Amino acid sequence: MFTGIVEELGRVESISAKKLIVSAKIAVEGTVLGDSIAVNGICLTVISIDGNKLSFETMPETLKLTNLGLLHSSDEVNLEKALAVGSRIGGHFVQGHVDGTGKIQAIQADGEATIITFSAPKEITHYIVKKGFIAIDGTSLTVIDCDASSFSVSLVGYTKKHTLLGHKRTGDTVNLEVDILAKYVEALSKGDKSKISLGMLAEHGFLT
Repeated sequence: MFTGIVEELGRVESISAKKLIVSAKIAVEGTVLGDSIAVNGICLTVISIDGNKLSFETMPETLKLTNLGLLHSSDEVNLEKALAVGSRIGGHFVQGHVDGTGKIQAIQADGEATIITFSAPKEITHYIVKKGFIAIDGTSLTVIDCDASSFSVSLVGYTKKHTLLGHKRTGDTVNLEVDILAKYVEALSKGDKSKISLGMLAEHGFLT
């Protein structure tokens, strides 16, 4: 479980169909084999640590369904270590299970802020609401507007400086994860209680 508050920008050392190696500073501290780290919003497991380099096992399916397959050596990635019990939650509950990808349609200055508009498939925009949460490349953001095929967010200076979104351009592909609560609400509204239980809620961090 993550919060969508990016801790640092790591750098891709190498990437293949089976392994991703990223150099980092903060993400390395206290990390041990088997830990989960969100890389561009994708929950990956650390399989080796060599100095400031973290290695993750990747699968062809992950590379195909997310923007990891578009990465090259020296590219930057958003990094966030898994949420620790008792930590503050500055963003929202992010699982690191990417629902799909979207593309940047437009980038517009709005005073000191920047408004970015994204296109996304209907199976994702279906769960997006105005003032709701969305994780973009693992960054927790608030939706300021949306319709059936797109949505927009506003970035403050800190977010532009400390996450990948400050370096993105029109046409770039981003990972999207909708707020899991929206899926639970939909399931309940449809009367599908078979998938929702106290055990499932606890597993996903909603009960302690």
